[in-house]
Amino acid sequence: MIFKKKFDNGSTYEYLIAGLGNPGRQYEATRHNAGFICLDLFAEKEGIKIDRLKFKSLMGEGRIKGHRCLFLKPQTFMNLSGEAVRDAAEFYKIKPENIIVIYDDISLDPGKVRIRRKGSDGGHNGMKNIIYHMKNDNIPRIKVGVGAKPNPEYDLADWVLSRFTKDEAEKIKAAAEKTATALEIMIDGDIDAAMSKVNS
Repeated sequence: MIFKKKFDNGSTYEYLIAGLGNPGRQYEATRHNAGFICLDLFAEKEGIKIDRLKFKSLMGEGRIKGHRCLFLKPQTFMNLSGEAVRDAAEFYKIKPENIIVIYDDISLDPGKVRIRRKGSDGGHNGMKNIIYHMKNDNIPRIKVGVGAKPNPEYDLADWVLSRFTKDEAEKIKAAAEKTATALEIMIDGDIDAAMSKVNS
């Protein structure tokens, strides 16, 4: 059940959940916005509105499995996502291990989901910037597959900013459902169980 409260400087959140993407209508439904897409669908399912502008982000809040959570969609553009995550985490004193980041992964087929407890950025610039600003890689993350480039010569920036095909979009919706399941388990404190259930 979700209990909505007004934002308060004295508020305490147990978890910060950040979905990564680029702001602006021209980037909607692109591969690089898989994090936004999954977080939006989770928020809609839980009745959470992510619509308050703070910390260079759109923010929302809710209580999931009894845990008070802050939801964040950085509006800094992907490569500067760490500024928003750092500012919110420092303000609310949220530990790195209680930050969950959702983002796209070109090494996974569309619709595949992988959870990692910590580790390197894997070449993802958004995650790289978060690790840099947090000075810590002990940050759980949910990686959503968006498919590899069609050929080695294809420009990577063009690929991640391309839109999903109709078939791929359906697979991303399925990935969003997996992400929602994973988030509920992870927020309840069992990353291993989430990995066992969702990683495939």
